[in-house]
Amino acid sequence: MIAFPSIDPVAISLGPVKVHWYGLMYLLAFASAWWLGKRRARLEWTPVKPEQVDDLIFYGAIGAVLGGRIGSVIFYNFDSFLQNPLYLFRIWEGGMSFHGGFIGVLVAMAIFQRKIGCRYFFELTDFIAPLVPLGLAAGRFGNFINAELWGAPGNVPWAMKLSCEQFPPDRYVDFAGPLCLSPRHPTQLYEMLLEGLLLFCVLWLLSARSRPVMTISGYFLLLYGLARSAVELIRLPDAHIGYLLNTDWLTRGIVLSVPMIIVGLILLVLAKRNQNAAIS
Repeated sequence: MIAFPSIDPVAISLGPVKVHWYGLMYLLAFASAWWLGKRRARLEWTPVKPEQVDDLIFYGAIGAVLGGRIGSVIFYNFDSFLQNPLYLFRIWEGGMSFHGGFIGVLVAMAIFQRKIGCRYFFELTDFIAPLVPLGLAAGRFGNFINAELWGAPGNVPWAMKLSCEQFPPDRYVDFAGPLCLSPRHPTQLYEMLLEGLLLFCVLWLLSARSRPVMTISGYFLLLYGLARSAVELIRLPDAHIGYLLNTDWLTRGIVLSVPMIIVGLILLVLAKRNQNAAIS
Protein backbone atom coordinates (compact mmCIF):
# COMPACT_ATOMS: atom_id res chain seq x y z
CA MET A 1 0.00 0.00 0.00
CA ILE A 2 0.95 3.63 -0.45
CA ALA A 3 0.49 6.40 2.10
CA PHE A 4 -1.75 9.07 0.62
CA PRO A 5 0.27 12.27 0.19
CA SER A 6 -1.09 15.12 2.26
CA ILE A 7 -1.69 17.76 -0.41
CA ASP A 8 -2.96 21.21 0.46
CA PRO A 9 -6.11 21.74 -1.67
CA VAL A 10 -5.14 25.42 -1.91
CA ALA A 11 -2.56 25.83 -4.66
CA ILE A 12 -2.00 29.57 -4.33
CA SER A 13 -2.84 31.84 -1.41
CA LEU A 14 -2.55 35.60 -1.79
CA GLY A 15 -3.97 37.13 1.35
CA PRO A 16 -7.73 36.53 1.36
CA VAL A 17 -7.62 35.16 -2.21
CA LYS A 18 -7.20 31.40 -2.36
CA VAL A 19 -6.85 29.47 -5.60
CA HIS A 20 -7.69 25.79 -5.18
CA TRP A 21 -6.17 22.96 -7.16
CA TYR A 22 -9.66 21.81 -8.15
CA GLY A 23 -10.33 25.18 -9.78
CA LEU A 24 -7.02 24.98 -11.60
CA MET A 25 -8.04 21.55 -12.91
CA TYR A 26 -11.17 23.11 -14.43
CA LEU A 27 -8.99 25.77 -16.03
CA LEU A 28 -6.69 23.07 -17.39
CA ALA A 29 -9.71 21.17 -18.73
CA PHE A 30 -11.02 24.14 -20.70
CA ALA A 31 -7.51 25.06 -21.90
CA SER A 32 -6.89 21.54 -23.22
CA ALA A 33 -10.28 21.51 -24.97
CA TRP A 34 -9.46 24.88 -26.58
CA TRP A 35 -6.05 23.67 -27.81
CA LEU A 36 -7.41 20.41 -29.20
CA GLY A 37 -10.35 22.24 -30.74
CA LYS A 38 -8.03 24.59 -32.58
CA ARG A 39 -6.20 21.59 -34.02
CA ARG A 40 -9.36 19.78 -35.10
CA ALA A 41 -10.88 22.94 -36.56
CA ARG A 42 -8.14 23.02 -39.21
CA LEU A 43 -9.49 19.84 -40.81
CA GLU A 44 -11.57 20.26 -43.96
CA TRP A 45 -14.62 18.32 -42.80
CA THR A 46 -15.06 20.09 -39.47
CA PRO A 47 -18.32 21.99 -38.82
CA VAL A 48 -16.38 24.40 -36.58
CA LYS A 49 -13.88 26.85 -38.02
CA PRO A 50 -10.75 27.91 -36.12
CA GLU A 51 -12.16 31.39 -35.44
CA GLN A 52 -15.27 29.80 -33.84
CA VAL A 53 -13.41 27.64 -31.31
CA ASP A 54 -13.18 30.42 -28.72
CA ASP A 55 -16.97 30.77 -28.68
CA LEU A 56 -17.38 26.98 -28.66
CA ILE A 57 -15.30 26.65 -25.49
CA PHE A 58 -17.10 29.58 -23.86
CA TYR A 59 -20.51 28.01 -24.52
CA GLY A 60 -19.24 24.62 -23.37
CA ALA A 61 -17.73 26.03 -20.17
CA ILE A 62 -20.97 27.80 -19.23
CA GLY A 63 -22.96 24.63 -19.90
CA ALA A 64 -20.54 22.44 -17.95
CA VAL A 65 -20.43 24.67 -14.86
CA LEU A 66 -24.15 25.47 -14.68
CA GLY A 67 -25.20 21.95 -15.60
CA GLY A 68 -22.66 20.41 -13.25
CA ARG A 69 -23.92 22.40 -10.29
CA ILE A 70 -27.63 21.94 -11.07
CA GLY A 71 -27.07 18.23 -11.70
CA SER A 72 -25.23 17.82 -8.40
CA VAL A 73 -28.15 19.38 -6.55
CA ILE A 74 -30.86 17.44 -8.40
CA PHE A 75 -29.14 14.05 -8.62
CA TYR A 76 -27.30 13.96 -5.29
CA ASN A 77 -28.57 16.68 -2.92
CA PHE A 78 -32.21 17.25 -3.80
CA ASP A 79 -33.37 16.97 -0.18
CA SER A 80 -31.05 19.83 0.78
CA PHE A 81 -32.48 21.88 -2.08
CA LEU A 82 -36.07 21.22 -0.94
CA GLN A 83 -35.20 22.32 2.57
CA ASN A 84 -33.42 25.43 1.32
CA PRO A 85 -33.66 26.39 -2.40
CA LEU A 86 -30.73 28.78 -1.90
CA TYR A 87 -28.56 25.67 -1.49
CA LEU A 88 -28.29 25.71 -5.29
CA PHE A 89 -26.10 28.81 -5.06
CA ARG A 90 -23.85 27.63 -2.21
CA ILE A 91 -21.08 26.69 -4.61
CA TRP A 92 -18.38 27.29 -1.99
CA GLU A 93 -19.52 24.05 -0.35
CA GLY A 94 -18.55 22.12 -3.50
CA GLY A 95 -20.63 19.74 -5.52
CA MET A 96 -20.39 19.17 -9.28
CA SER A 97 -21.95 16.34 -11.25
CA PHE A 98 -20.52 14.99 -14.50
CA HIS A 99 -23.93 13.87 -15.75
CA GLY A 100 -25.39 17.30 -15.01
CA GLY A 101 -22.46 18.97 -16.72
CA PHE A 102 -22.90 16.63 -19.69
CA ILE A 103 -26.54 17.66 -20.09
CA GLY A 104 -25.55 21.30 -19.70
CA VAL A 105 -22.97 20.98 -22.48
CA LEU A 106 -25.54 19.36 -24.78
CA VAL A 107 -27.91 22.28 -24.23
CA ALA A 108 -25.08 24.74 -24.82
CA MET A 109 -24.09 22.94 -28.04
CA ALA A 110 -27.67 23.05 -29.30
CA ILE A 111 -27.58 26.83 -28.87
CA PHE A 112 -24.13 27.05 -30.43
CA GLN A 113 -25.29 24.92 -33.38
CA ARG A 114 -27.92 27.53 -34.24
CA LYS A 115 -25.41 30.33 -33.79
CA ILE A 116 -22.95 28.95 -36.36
CA GLY A 117 -25.58 27.45 -38.66
CA CYS A 118 -24.34 23.87 -38.34
CA ARG A 119 -26.75 21.60 -40.23
CA TYR A 120 -26.53 18.44 -38.11
CA PHE A 121 -26.28 18.36 -34.32
CA PHE A 122 -24.27 15.12 -34.31
CA GLU A 123 -21.62 16.61 -36.58
CA LEU A 124 -20.99 19.09 -33.79
CA THR A 125 -21.02 16.48 -31.01
CA ASP A 126 -18.65 14.29 -33.05
CA PHE A 127 -16.34 17.29 -33.19
CA ILE A 128 -16.38 18.06 -29.46
CA ALA A 129 -16.37 14.49 -28.05
CA PRO A 130 -12.57 14.00 -28.33
CA LEU A 131 -12.02 17.36 -26.63
CA VAL A 132 -13.69 16.27 -23.40
CA PRO A 133 -11.76 13.29 -21.89
CA LEU A 134 -8.55 15.14 -21.02
CA GLY A 135 -10.68 17.59 -19.05
CA LEU A 136 -12.33 14.67 -17.27
CA ALA A 137 -8.88 13.34 -16.39
CA ALA A 138 -7.90 16.70 -14.92
CA GLY A 139 -11.11 16.84 -12.87
CA ARG A 140 -10.54 13.37 -11.43
CA PHE A 141 -7.00 14.30 -10.48
CA GLY A 142 -8.53 17.27 -8.67
CA ASN A 143 -10.75 14.81 -6.77
CA PHE A 144 -7.62 12.88 -5.81
CA ILE A 145 -5.89 16.01 -4.51
CA ASN A 146 -9.02 16.83 -2.49
CA ALA A 147 -9.03 13.30 -0.99
CA GLU A 148 -12.62 12.62 -2.05
CA LEU A 149 -14.60 9.92 -3.91
CA TRP A 150 -12.69 7.00 -2.40
CA GLY A 151 -13.24 3.34 -3.15
CA ALA A 152 -13.71 0.25 -1.06
CA PRO A 153 -10.87 -1.36 0.93
CA GLY A 154 -8.38 -3.06 -1.37
CA ASN A 155 -5.37 -5.34 -1.17
CA VAL A 156 -3.75 -4.10 -4.37
CA PRO A 157 -0.18 -2.74 -4.07
CA TRP A 158 -1.34 0.77 -5.02
CA ALA A 159 -4.11 0.97 -2.40
CA MET A 160 -3.97 4.22 -0.46
CA LYS A 161 -3.57 4.35 3.31
CA LEU A 162 -5.55 7.28 4.70
CA SER A 163 -5.99 9.02 8.00
CA CYS A 164 -9.45 9.34 9.51
CA GLU A 165 -9.42 13.01 8.48
CA GLN A 166 -8.79 12.04 4.88
CA PHE A 167 -11.47 9.33 5.03
CA PRO A 168 -14.21 10.49 7.43
CA PRO A 169 -15.99 7.26 8.42
CA ASP A 170 -19.40 8.96 8.51
CA ARG A 171 -19.14 10.40 4.97
CA TYR A 172 -19.39 7.17 2.98
CA VAL A 173 -21.47 4.01 2.99
CA ASP A 174 -18.75 1.46 3.63
CA PHE A 175 -19.71 -2.20 3.35
CA ALA A 176 -16.54 -3.08 5.28
CA GLY A 177 -17.58 -0.94 8.22
CA PRO A 178 -16.15 2.39 9.43
CA LEU A 179 -12.53 1.33 9.03
CA CYS A 180 -10.98 4.67 8.16
CA LEU A 181 -7.47 3.28 8.30
CA SER A 182 -8.08 0.47 5.77
CA PRO A 183 -6.12 0.88 2.49
CA ARG A 184 -8.52 2.14 -0.19
CA HIS A 185 -8.84 1.80 -3.93
CA PRO A 186 -7.92 5.20 -5.46
CA THR A 187 -11.04 5.24 -7.64
CA GLN A 188 -10.37 8.84 -8.67
CA LEU A 189 -7.20 7.65 -10.43
CA TYR A 190 -9.04 4.71 -11.99
CA GLU A 191 -11.54 7.15 -13.48
CA MET A 192 -8.75 9.49 -14.55
CA LEU A 193 -7.16 6.66 -16.52
CA LEU A 194 -10.32 5.03 -17.93
CA GLU A 195 -12.76 7.84 -18.67
CA GLY A 196 -9.95 10.32 -19.15
CA LEU A 197 -6.69 9.23 -20.76
CA LEU A 198 -7.81 5.94 -22.31
CA LEU A 199 -11.07 7.39 -23.65
CA PHE A 200 -9.16 10.31 -25.15
CA CYS A 201 -6.74 8.00 -26.98
CA VAL A 202 -9.57 5.88 -28.41
CA LEU A 203 -11.70 8.83 -29.57
CA TRP A 204 -8.74 10.76 -30.97
CA LEU A 205 -7.61 7.79 -33.06
CA LEU A 206 -11.15 6.99 -34.25
CA SER A 207 -11.83 10.60 -35.18
CA ALA A 208 -8.71 10.65 -37.39
CA ARG A 209 -10.33 8.08 -39.71
CA SER A 210 -13.25 8.33 -42.13
CA ARG A 211 -16.44 7.29 -40.32
CA PRO A 212 -20.21 7.92 -40.40
CA VAL A 213 -21.75 10.80 -38.48
CA MET A 214 -22.71 9.82 -34.89
CA THR A 215 -19.86 7.30 -34.60
CA ILE A 216 -17.64 9.36 -32.29
CA SER A 217 -20.60 10.54 -30.21
CA GLY A 218 -21.78 6.94 -29.88
CA TYR A 219 -18.38 5.67 -28.77
CA PHE A 220 -18.05 8.50 -26.24
CA LEU A 221 -21.38 7.65 -24.61
CA LEU A 222 -20.78 3.91 -24.68
CA LEU A 223 -17.21 3.89 -23.41
CA TYR A 224 -17.72 6.56 -20.77
CA GLY A 225 -20.81 4.79 -19.47
CA LEU A 226 -18.99 1.46 -19.27
CA ALA A 227 -15.90 2.95 -17.61
CA ARG A 228 -17.91 4.91 -15.06
CA SER A 229 -20.16 1.96 -14.23
CA ALA A 230 -17.17 -0.36 -13.76
CA VAL A 231 -15.48 2.00 -11.30
CA GLU A 232 -18.76 2.66 -9.49
CA LEU A 233 -18.81 -1.00 -8.45
CA ILE A 234 -15.95 -0.29 -6.02
CA ARG A 235 -16.43 3.46 -5.47
CA LEU A 236 -18.25 4.18 -2.22
CA PRO A 237 -21.39 6.32 -2.36
CA ASP A 238 -21.91 9.21 0.01
CA ALA A 239 -23.72 8.23 3.20
CA HIS A 240 -26.76 10.45 2.51
CA ILE A 241 -27.32 8.66 -0.83
CA GLY A 242 -26.18 5.10 -0.21
CA TYR A 243 -26.83 2.11 -2.44
CA LEU A 244 -30.11 1.78 -4.31
CA LEU A 245 -32.80 -0.92 -4.21
CA ASN A 246 -31.36 -2.58 -1.09
CA THR A 247 -28.24 -3.72 -2.94
CA ASP A 248 -24.58 -3.38 -2.01
CA TRP A 249 -23.48 -2.37 -5.52
CA LEU A 250 -26.09 -0.27 -7.35
CA THR A 251 -25.18 3.42 -7.10
CA ARG A 252 -26.68 6.62 -8.46
CA GLY A 253 -23.70 6.91 -10.79
CA ILE A 254 -24.51 3.56 -12.42
CA VAL A 255 -28.17 4.51 -12.84
CA LEU A 256 -27.16 7.74 -14.57
CA SER A 257 -24.56 5.99 -16.76
CA VAL A 258 -26.73 3.14 -18.08
CA PRO A 259 -28.80 5.50 -20.32
CA MET A 260 -25.52 6.74 -21.81
CA ILE A 261 -24.56 3.16 -22.69
CA ILE A 262 -27.95 2.50 -24.29
CA VAL A 263 -27.99 5.74 -26.30
CA GLY A 264 -24.39 5.16 -27.34
CA LEU A 265 -25.27 1.73 -28.73
CA ILE A 266 -28.26 3.19 -30.57
CA LEU A 267 -26.09 5.90 -32.15
CA LEU A 268 -23.52 3.34 -33.27
CA VAL A 269 -26.25 1.21 -34.89
CA LEU A 270 -27.68 4.26 -36.65
CA ALA A 271 -24.19 5.29 -37.78
CA LYS A 272 -23.59 1.81 -39.17
CA ARG A 273 -26.82 2.00 -41.16
CA ASN A 274 -25.85 5.43 -42.45
CA GLN A 275 -22.52 4.48 -44.01
CA ASN A 276 -23.07 6.91 -46.88
CA ALA A 277 -22.82 9.85 -44.45
CA ALA A 278 -19.15 9.17 -43.75
CA ILE A 279 -16.84 12.11 -43.20
CA SER A 280 -13.08 12.23 -43.37
